[in-house]
Amino acid sequence: MRKFFQDIKADIKFKTAGPGQKLAEPPRERAPKEKPKAATPKSRQGPTDEAQMAAAAALARLEQKPKPWLPSSQDAIKSQVKKELLAEAAASERGLSTDHKSPVSAVEEETAGLSVSGVYFICPLTGATVRKDQKEAHIKEAILLHSSRDPVAASIMEIHTFNRDREKVKLGVETIAKYLDNIHLHPEEEKYRKIKLQNKVFQERINCLEGTHEFFQAVGFEKEMLPVPGQETTEEYYVLKEEVLTKLEDLKDYKEQLLSSEPVKAQLDRQICVFKPSPQAAQFELPHDFYNLTAEELKREQRLRTEAVEKASMLRTKAMREREEQREMRKYNYTLLRVRFPDGYILQGTFYAREPVSVLYRFVREALKDDWMPFELLAPGGLKLTEENLAFNECGLVPSALLTFAWDAAVMADIKASGEEQTGSPLKPELLSAVQILS
Repeated sequence: MRKFFQDIKADIKFKTAGPGQKLAEPPRERAPKEKPKAATPKSRQGPTDEAQMAAAAALARLEQKPKPWLPSSQDAIKSQVKKELLAEAAASERGLSTDHKSPVSAVEEETAGLSVSGVYFICPLTGATVRKDQKEAHIKEAILLHSSRDPVAASIMEIHTFNRDREKVKLGVETIAKYLDNIHLHPEEEKYRKIKLQNKVFQERINCLEGTHEFFQAVGFEKEMLPVPGQETTEEYYVLKEEVLTKLEDLKDYKEQLLSSEPVKAQLDRQICVFKPSPQAAQFELPHDFYNLTAEELKREQRLRTEAVEKASMLRTKAMREREEQREMRKYNYTLLRVRFPDGYILQGTFYAREPVSVLYRFVREALKDDWMPFELLAPGGLKLTEENLAFNECGLVPSALLTFAWDAAVMADIKASGEEQTGSPLKPELLSAVQILS
């Protein structure tokens, strides 16, 4: 079988040489040793043009090399945080015990009978898998734990992660950068080394953001009560320490880190599973995490659906139908997708409802033993998923769906014509070694 695929790839390389390139000679097959009284082997027909085109596309994907990755400043911060917090997380296992439990064992009783126990995320700082409702608290705790080791980096992550209004964050960060620029460009000017906390700009743009005070103190400012000129009262200021003036380049680096950083975001855990063939593959029981509704709203929604049956025959305008479709699409944040393979095995993963179909194709390809071979995914009803830029909720694949995997028809026709047979499951052995029974 593998030799047959190698023949296809060799033929493609021979027939698709670019302009000006010398065509390589096709590989020569060794003549089989003669055996007495053996039947003359049937000559195999060459791959069809369709198969060659399909395999050429697969070969191009295989030979594409990703561009070299250059770590950003925040990537360096995250790498450092992860190393330091792994030890801290292990030491404080009691405090984070629910975060470090495996998804199934932590909620085994309350999720009995469900297709998946919930929605989980991977913390980029600690590497821990945490439940959806614990995600923000875990990330916040991880950042605060890091403040004792690198207060500047921790405060920058606080500013970008703990404040949801991105426009306010952008305005506040730019204002802080302006303060630091003035000090760097005019270190001899005392007025630039003092920031009045009751200043209107400071109050409106900076004081309202979480983590900004920690940043000022981390980079070398300290609070002081200074007299107001011409008055007997005093006001609170941030004043830059004298010793910081000898490290102005550090101040410039802090400013660049502040401007270039992004919020710390947990990555959705796909919770990849492989199940043995089962007649229950199309049956789903999902937890509330998959819905953009509370438990009370879900009950109300079910009641409204029951009432809507009586009104189903009423005439609705196109605008009314479109509004209802949009409302349906927004109900789900996540979707649980299963892909059934020709041998009956089922691959399962969790996705955002608004992710494109291309993500599912990549997810399936990464699970294949021969990931270069072209394949198709069929939605319920047999409709081929060809628009890979469409989101799952736009394709009706929410909050769950069972899809069908099929190899490219032209390639399979060549395999059949050659007398070869595809043996074993197309899934990677490491996935099959953890196969489960779908209950």
